[in-house]
Amino acid sequence: MNSPASSTASQNSESARALRAAILAHLHETQNADGGWSFLSGEDHARGDSRVEPTCWALRALADSPESAPAHLTRGIAFLKLQQISDGSWPAATGMSSGGWVTSLATSVLAQFPSNEKPVYAGLQWLCDDYPRDSSRWQKILKSFSSNKHASHNDEFRGWGWTPRTSSWVEPTAFALMAFLSARDLSPAAQLAKSIHDRRTLAIGLLYDRMCAGGGWNCGNPRVYGVDGDSLILSTCWALLALRDAPEHPNRELSLSWLQKSFATIASPGSLALAQITLETYGAPLPAAQHHLTDWSAEDLTGQGTHVASWVSLALNLSRSWPAKIHQSPVSSHQSTQ
Repeated sequence: MNSPASSTASQNSESARALRAAILAHLHETQNADGGWSFLSGEDHARGDSRVEPTCWALRALADSPESAPAHLTRGIAFLKLQQISDGSWPAATGMSSGGWVTSLATSVLAQFPSNEKPVYAGLQWLCDDYPRDSSRWQKILKSFSSNKHASHNDEFRGWGWTPRTSSWVEPTAFALMAFLSARDLSPAAQLAKSIHDRRTLAIGLLYDRMCAGGGWNCGNPRVYGVDGDSLILSTCWALLALRDAPEHPNRELSLSWLQKSFATIASPGSLALAQITLETYGAPLPAAQHHLTDWSAEDLTGQGTHVASWVSLALNLSRSWPAKIHQSPVSSHQSTQ
């Protein structure tokens, strides 16, 4: 088992450096001719069509790598910009006529590279305008006649859905907040400051309102038909990363503690990588764990998806620029053991 004190040493180990190098080499080799990446492109998988989501994560993993040729980044950025729809959104797959939650991810990634103010502005504007219908006046009237009296969330808060004009969900809301955060120092964010402020306020309220009992988040409502839902690692990581610049709140500390307590039992590399990134972003110590990222080979990771391999590469990168450590609110070692 890994001890907290050995975390940095583990990331600096020869096996960690070799694993990250192998992942980055795979990303170099599997970039499609159009500049994007597919979800699966290992030895056991035919190279698929480029998609916005895996392309975003591949670009994040490559951005802080001195081994990456500028051409890989340039072509990947060009692919993202070409995929943007005229209304400012991005589609989940090439050829779709409407965008969705990946707009947040694409906007966030492009904001980290220079000379992308125009597509970033269009993406931010689309996010500001995309209100879910679940908290509209008509939906509230309908819910007042519903036989379900066990709902525990506050419909006054509004976030984002997986698809436009649907319902607020935890993860799409977190990604939209991260897009606002990534672009906050750019001129597009200044031009939309009032709209972004209003949407952020509602979305932060929604995330805290949807937190599960005991800390952490799942993908939807924390309580359904009177039964408490279980927190999930990925949903909790996305929410905490989205809230890192939000005002102090006891629910954030509670959720950080939940993530620390859950860290030891994480069995999948994607969840382990994101949990490590999240805790390190907050300056929280990493507890002992059953697994280390080097327990998996590059082939294992790429076989689970370009996004998973990219998350592991980011976790192993001590000089990663994403996510920026804007607000550090560490959980003490005393809290983490309670």
